[in-house]
This record gives sequence, C-alpha cells and structure tokens, in this order.
Amino acid sequence: MTDISLKEMVKNAVHFGHPTHKWNPKMKNYLYGSKNGIHIFDLKLTAKALVEALNFLNNAARGNKTILFVGTKQQSHAKLREINEDANMPIVTDKWIPGLLTNFKTIKKRIDYFKKLKDDDRTGGLDKYTKKEQGKLRKKIQDLSSSLSGVEDMKETPDVLFVVDIVRDHIPVKEARRLKIPVVAIVDSNGDPDTVDFPIPANDDAIKSIDYILGLVKTAVMTKAKKD
Repeated sequence: MTDISLKEMVKNAVHFGHPTHKWNPKMKNYLYGSKNGIHIFDLKLTAKALVEALNFLNNAARGNKTILFVGTKQQSHAKLREINEDANMPIVTDKWIPGLLTNFKTIKKRIDYFKKLKDDDRTGGLDKYTKKEQGKLRKKIQDLSSSLSGVEDMKETPDVLFVVDIVRDHIPVKEARRLKIPVVAIVDSNGDPDTVDFPIPANDDAIKSIDYILGLVKTAVMTKAKKD
C-alpha cells in the first residue's frame, strides 16, 4: 500500500526498544542488536510488518469494518483523537472499561444512558430537576465522557482492535483474543508478539515514533467508505 522509509523511521526513533534487561525473549527475531543497553529493532523487519498491518487496516476500512483504537498513554492521545474525528473510528484514550468487548451489551446500556444525559442537557431536559440535581447529573456526564465519549457511536463490538501499547493495555488484547477479534498493535521489545495478529515491532514510548506510525495508520483507514 505504501513505501516505508527506513530513514524516516530512524528520524522518528522507531528503532529504539526498551533497556535490554526489560525485554521479552519472544521479540528476539525482530531485534538487530543493542546499543548502550538499549535494544535496537531491525527496521527492515519493522517496515515489512508495518506494510502488512497497514494493508490489513486499509482493507478493513474499505470493507466498512469498525476498528477500535486503544491508547491510554498520553503520547498517543492527540493522534487517536485525529483518527476518531477524521476517520470516524472509535477510540479509548482513558482507562479501559473491563468488559467493553466481552460484556458489550451491558456497557452499551451505560453508553445509551450517557448519550441520553447529554441529549437532555442540550435540549433542556434537565430543567425539571433542582439545581443541585442538575449539578450532579452534569458531573455524571463529565465522568462518563472521559471513558465513553470515544466509543459512544459504537453500536456493536468492533471488527478489529488496534493497540498502541500491549503491555500497558493488555486487558483489551485479552478480551479481543477471547472474542477472536483480530488485533493490530505496536509491540515494543518488552511485549509478547504472540498475542497480536499483526505485530508492528517498534518504539511505543517516544511521541515521535507513535505519531509517525499512527500517521500512517490514519492514512490507511481514511477511506470514502468510512466517511459515507
């Protein structure tokens, strides 16, 4: 789908892994070596894996599939919000709600309640309550917004899960695997690539690396099919 520049990956610090004492041995085949106690990825393998992941995501988007993006680390929030707004894909940037995938029917009730509260607030439906009660309900809207606003338009479980950091956000990966939902993810040198269908061996900490990879991902999922 696209050519991946090794020079650009180096420029964006994609090649840096974790300190060598924090590695997962299952990542051995993706590593070129180490420097100053830091593992270095073999960027030729990273480029190959990235192209495969991008092609898969592009085909999923063209097939009008829903891709849920998960990244609870601060470095990924801005790009994920872009993907949510520009590609119309659901995102989770706050704490993962346990059961969002495996118990979606129950979580959907919370989403519907959240949307009703927002609608009532917008249309004056909260006016029937006392000011104290209105304050509590608006506080409830704020609390629910942090965890549900990115998935409020998700009507069913997603077709694909994309995860920025599978060590930090291991619960959604487990839930997706339980439901046999394909997982695409950035996998740093401390991660387990066996838990992911399309692992992208790369730096999942540096904001430049995350921005670079998510920028390519955003382009892959920006299709006319999702905008219609």
